[in-house]
Amino acid sequence: MAEIIFSKGSGLNDSLFGKSQEPIKKVIKDYTEQFEKKSMLDKIFTMEKTNRFAEKYTSETSLGDFENVGENGAYPKTGFQEGYNKVIEPYTWKSSFEVTKEMLEDAVYGKIKKKAISFTQSYNRTREKLGAAMLAGGIGTNVTFGKSIYDTTTADGKALFSQEHTSITGEMGDQSNIFTSAFSVDAMDKMEEAMQSFCDDNGNLLSIMPNTIIIPNSAALKRKVIAAIDSQYDPESDKNAVNFQVGLWRVLVWNYLPKTLGGKPYWIMADEDFNTSYDGLIWLDRVNLTVKSHVDENTDANVWSGRARFGAGFNNWRGIAICGEGLTGTAL
Repeated sequence: MAEIIFSKGSGLNDSLFGKSQEPIKKVIKDYTEQFEKKSMLDKIFTMEKTNRFAEKYTSETSLGDFENVGENGAYPKTGFQEGYNKVIEPYTWKSSFEVTKEMLEDAVYGKIKKKAISFTQSYNRTREKLGAAMLAGGIGTNVTFGKSIYDTTTADGKALFSQEHTSITGEMGDQSNIFTSAFSVDAMDKMEEAMQSFCDDNGNLLSIMPNTIIIPNSAALKRKVIAAIDSQYDPESDKNAVNFQVGLWRVLVWNYLPKTLGGKPYWIMADEDFNTSYDGLIWLDRVNLTVKSHVDENTDANVWSGRARFGAGFNNWRGIAICGEGLTGTAL
């Protein structure tokens, strides 16, 4: 669980609000912990802490192959080239709620607890909604969340999901990780094959092994996906053909994702290990949720203010791909 930092103004212990401080802190802490258990952020993004205003992510092209130099041959000299880079910056987020003096005087403790719960849910929900908005918004180069616009490009300057991912060396043609098709076992097989064919900037295969399917909370799509990965036999054939996809996948249903893109269902495939090892989808926490409590001298209310700094961004696109009927992508 992420640490929550609490601070309170002087004199609160001696005031009418004194006894409410610890119970409210406990509600905020407990409900944050409960929310985090159901969060999808750490299952999709690489969660990182930073102590800087931004982080720069970069890569290097692969080393050339070993060469047959014959007996007593010299070691060949091969080198690396710096790949594309991406700067990801955390943003500052704030909110607050009030406990009025009248609430404590009238012992309306249930209402006070609800305010603390709502504050906690708002914080965690904001994080979840930002992550989902950016992931779904990856079909374009930016996405609007709240009143701000967020960058959804990867290090090569293309959208997270694009048909035109380029190579910095020029040794590899454009690659696509956005596909057009309705969901089916056949489409799933072809999408997996396409991801397993992704290459680095020098044209070398990367041995990508997608192991995660991410979908929105759509009943019809959930049924199709589960049937495709859990049926011993091909669910779309009456010939008892063996379904080799059984047991190879975990499915993440993210309620905060839009149910459709382009007006049609979609699904996402990801290689969790590649994303972690090669800095694919990054979530940066700069400042943990810091909650301070003080009394407003003008209203006599106990004000609880929360501040945090976090953000997300995309570096390497190769560990993830998207497919849907409503998307403009490579046909499967």
